[in-house]
Amino acid sequence: MAEKNGTNGGAPHQADAGEQPQVNIAGQYIKDLSFEAPDTQRFFRGPGNNPNLQLNFNVQVNKLPNSAFEVALSFEGEAKSDEGVLYNIELVYAGAFMLRNVPEDALQPFLFIQAPALLFPFARRLVADLTREGGFPPLMLDPIDFGGLYQQRIATGQQPTIG
Repeated sequence: MAEKNGTNGGAPHQADAGEQPQVNIAGQYIKDLSFEAPDTQRFFRGPGNNPNLQLNFNVQVNKLPNSAFEVALSFEGEAKSDEGVLYNIELVYAGAFMLRNVPEDALQPFLFIQAPALLFPFARRLVADLTREGGFPPLMLDPIDFGGLYQQRIATGQQPTIG
């Protein structure tokens, strides 16, 4: 029988919940969204020869009040063929993250790796739905290795910054 003298039977002492790192998603939202299909005649002619797609992607982090951070995924895409632009798409999809007791050395990796990974599936679905509703095959974005991108930026001296 264990004595009740303030010990927990030799188990390691666990910190109060107030001392543990806490991450909460306060919300997810579309900050900016644009889809343009400038050539309506394309529906009668088809996509044309040599269709291609160029995509640009970025992660931006901004400090908000009350230990919160906004993480925004920015996508820009242009589909075109030899006959001209098929469509342009722009999306900024963001989330507000409340962080408490997160160690300083874990802050940037969370904001530039884990947080974007949590947001990405929702942004991916929006891009697919938008292109499909625009009359095109759905654009299914490939998964993104946010950890690899973060490490690559660090290795090339491009330290990610929090705005």
